This record gives sequence, structure tokens and C-alpha cells, in this order.
Amino acid sequence: MTRLSVFLGTGACVLATTLPVFAQRGPAPAPQTLSADVMSLACAPALAYEAPAVALRISGGQESVQRQIHAPGDLVTINAGTRDGITVGQEFYTRRVMKSGDGGLSHTNPGTIRTSGWIRVWAVDEDMSLATITHACETVDPGDYLEPFVAPTVPLPSQQAGPPERGNYGLVLSGQDRRTEFGRGDYLLINRGSSQGVAPGARFVVYHDKKSPGNFLFQIAEAVAVDVKPDTSTLHVLSAIDAIATGDYVGMRK
Repeated sequence: MTRLSVFLGTGACVLATTLPVFAQRGPAPAPQTLSADVMSLACAPALAYEAPAVALRISGGQESVQRQIHAPGDLVTINAGTRDGITVGQEFYTRRVMKSGDGGLSHTNPGTIRTSGWIRVWAVDEDMSLATITHACETVDPGDYLEPFVAPTVPLPSQQAGPPERGNYGLVLSGQDRRTEFGRGDYLLINRGSSQGVAPGARFVVYHDKKSPGNFLFQIAEAVAVDVKPDTSTLHVLSAIDAIATGDYVGMRK
């Protein structure tokens, strides 16, 4: 008998009698009690200038064949157990860093953090754990790293409606899955954060530079800061009259 079959115990026997051996699943995910806007923000992207120093990771799945993608209800293994403080019922985000090229992350080559979903620990051994996927923003894959799950707070848009400060524009960098074009309802990443005076709820105007001498920047969208880091922010696009693209300017309303 393998270690994992002992680890699963009676639960594995019950699962095995009702499901194919290659598709063991954990308890059915509980109905989500989070609102749609909270779940949307929980899945939103963030920017990374360096690789996260996180040791907890998804190390595989609980089936007889090797799978690279997992969905809600699937059992996945975690590379840590009671020795590392893991307990039944803990919840974690599952995330991965997406980058361009083979070089490392830096301010000139930032990566995008993709939240693939969140999980709940179901069973724990000394060195490994099993968790069930309770929600997937995308597929949950081996190698995804873990961070404690805390439901985000959706900030109310600021009532500041004054003109943006000229000469202090930020830039649109990227978005979910390193997308380069965006519209109403999308999330995008900019190179301005709390160090530059941005706070959750701050309103931004998005401008496109037509690169035509003697012309003003053209206002194409309105967005609000929903997640703020020291030097980066995630914006949620509230309205847009044209496509937003990487390299467009953003100005915070004062």
C-alpha cells in the first residue's frame, strides 16, 4: 500500500468505489458566498519585479495518471504538512508568475502574477497535504505557489473628480495573462503605487498619445485603483470609448 493510499485512509476507499481510479476527487466545493465583484477582484492580476520567495507549492494531483491542469473538486497535493504548520481547513490562493523571455524579473522586465484559484486543505501528513480546489480563476497547475487566502475588499471609487495632475503620468504596463489591450471591465497594471500617492479607490483617466505633433493626449477611459502596492497598482476599467493598450498614459484625478 502506498503512502498516499494510507494517507487518504477510508475517504480514498469511498472515493474509489464511485469514481475511476484516475480521477479521485475531494469533497464537493461549498457554494461560494463571495459576491461577484469580490471574486473578480480576487482573480485580478498583480505586477512582480522579482520572483516571490514562497516555498509552499502545488506538487501534483491525486490520480494514477500525471495531469498538468486541475479544476474545482480535484484533489491536489501540497509540498508541506504538519511539520510546516499546515492544518485541515486552511485556505490558500494558488498563483503563478508569467514573464516574457528567459531572463529574470526586473523593473525593465516585470512579470504578471496570475491567481489561478484557491484551495482548502482536506487532509494533512507530516510532510505533505491534500487540498481540494474550491474555486478556479484558471486551471490550477503543479508548481503554482501558495499564499494565505484572504477575501479582498473592493474599494469604493473616490469622489475626486478634478483634472489629473499634468506631468506626472504613469504608464499602462500589462494585464491578465500579459495581455496588451483592454476594455471596459478589464483589469490592467500601471507603474504607480502608494509611493507615488496612489490609494485604493483613486480614480484615473487613461490617455492615448496619437503621436501627432501639436495635439493633446486623447482621453479614452476612466479607471479606479483596486489593489495598490508600493510602486504598482491594479486598475479596474470603469468606462472606455476605445481600446486601451500597453504604453497608454494614466493620470490620477486630484
